[in-house]
Amino acid sequence: MIEATDVLDVDDLTAEDLTTVLDRAAAIKAGEDDTDLDRQTLAMVFEKPSTRTRASFETAMTRLGGHAIFLGPDDIHLGSGEPVKDTARALAGYADAIMARLFDHADAEELAAYADVPVINGLTDDAHPCQTLADLLTIRERFGGFDDATVAWVGDGNNVAQSFVLGAALADLDFTVTTPPEYGIDDDVLDRAAALGRTPRFVDDPADAVADADVVYTDVWVSMGEEDVREEKLQAFEGFQLNADLLAGSDALVMHCLPAHRGEEITDEVVESDRSIVWQQAENRLHAQAGLLVELLAE
Repeated sequence: MIEATDVLDVDDLTAEDLTTVLDRAAAIKAGEDDTDLDRQTLAMVFEKPSTRTRASFETAMTRLGGHAIFLGPDDIHLGSGEPVKDTARALAGYADAIMARLFDHADAEELAAYADVPVINGLTDDAHPCQTLADLLTIRERFGGFDDATVAWVGDGNNVAQSFVLGAALADLDFTVTTPPEYGIDDDVLDRAAALGRTPRFVDDPADAVADADVVYTDVWVSMGEEDVREEKLQAFEGFQLNADLLAGSDALVMHCLPAHRGEEITDEVVESDRSIVWQQAENRLHAQAGLLVELLAE
């Protein structure tokens, strides 16, 4: 079993934990692991809507023999009708684990501080560790490990990018980042990556970033809750779109955590091309999270 008791970001896992989770996920996906979570319940708290997070966690618990409860913003009083710490303690009395998809990362930290069951971050404005687990599982499947894979991030230094920086450090993965200067990776995240032993390489030109990459990864430029700065961000990210011109001469595979704003950060042509592995990546949310749940909850 893993050392981590809560997973609020990827670096709550050790490098050994990461390998254990990915190994378990691969075994579950291959039908070689029949560990079950019979009679266990996952409370799923959602402030933000989601397709993949809800469907993958709920399906994972069902396949593992457990049960998932969806608690949307109209179902509970998280932070409004009652303090987050009260919600944490109440849910911990009913459920064996809590998965929360929230805006404020501090709320996830408070849930973990007051719940005496494992808390998993399903996404906050600062981090998306479950996406990174699925990303790393996908890369490992494609390349047989991490030694022969070079990954480039092109776009916004958002929560997905920041968790991937930490995941790449844990996996000792060759990783390059290109973002507009004002939308880069937080210094705190880079310090944490350095403590893990590896920081990304930074380049200014997206063409330089993708030139030698085996995988090119992007995400939306305008995240949920940023609609008021949409026009400003679209101007700042001119030249960062994953399109046929940028990828010309490259054999790189393309990843996107979805949903994609086709025609903005990525073209429809690229999403639907043979180089796209976004659907493998999306499916692996299910398997990576199943592996994490088993490692946190199995006896």
